[in-house]
Amino acid sequence: MQLEGEFRSGYAALIGRPNVGKSTLINQLLNFKLSIVTAKPQTTRKKVLGILSGDDYQIIFVDTPGMIDPKYNLQKIMMNYLDHAIQDADVIVYLVDASSARHDFDALENGLLPVHRPVILALNKIDLVQKDKILPLIDGYRKYYNFQAYVPVSALKNDGLDFLVKEIVHSLPANPPYFPPEYVTDQQERFFVSEIVREKIFQQFGEEIPYSCHVQIEEFKEQAGKKDYIRAVIFVDRLSQKGILIGKQGLSLKKLGESARWEIEQFLGRSVFLELYVKVMENWRKKPGKLKSLGY
Repeated sequence: MQLEGEFRSGYAALIGRPNVGKSTLINQLLNFKLSIVTAKPQTTRKKVLGILSGDDYQIIFVDTPGMIDPKYNLQKIMMNYLDHAIQDADVIVYLVDASSARHDFDALENGLLPVHRPVILALNKIDLVQKDKILPLIDGYRKYYNFQAYVPVSALKNDGLDFLVKEIVHSLPANPPYFPPEYVTDQQERFFVSEIVREKIFQQFGEEIPYSCHVQIEEFKEQAGKKDYIRAVIFVDRLSQKGILIGKQGLSLKKLGESARWEIEQFLGRSVFLELYVKVMENWRKKPGKLKSLGY
């Protein structure tokens, strides 16, 4: 029971399968684009912190990669991020797609649950579900696991999120805030710029290309009276992928740079000069040494 005047703060790990809406949810809760969102699964690669501060609470959300059966070393590292986020969390928000035809028990089947901390079940996309179907759906999950709370939400429609925040705060320990109240994340501008470029790759290219790319900011220079200068390198697995990214006469890379530059300028609130380069680092997703050199 929370005492009057008692401040609560702690870590809330968002977990769930790919494309259940974790990144959309955290962006809505923070009113800030913390995580990239695309129609393709597995866009989140690392755990990303988002900080929500209220008068008597601070929730540090951890957006995690979607739960998958890892096939190569990068995916294994992603699942390690997920496992560590769960172990370090004070409360876990297990997000499922309420509009799915099947009950989503992947967290249990993958051995991520049960854990000795509160787990809140958030049933997302209720805007796509008939209202009389929601309670039977909750009853089905209740029979399978003893969740701390069951919260129907629509991240896209910003519905039910206030109640979700209240349930999370209720499960947090009494602690002073970890971060100053004006903080929304612990990440630097370089991280968000690289993620914007990566998001545009997901949006512009199909099939395997986006999953084979890693974006690294090699230079980020603020210049008084001039545009900021940003040089980003896109690493790919194979030479053929480099050709696809660049395109005929460089047109694909030019289009990518234009769309990324526009959004980077909106994010930073100032003009930038963006240079994109494509380099081949063969099989970087599978080789531990190369993954380490890229910051994984």
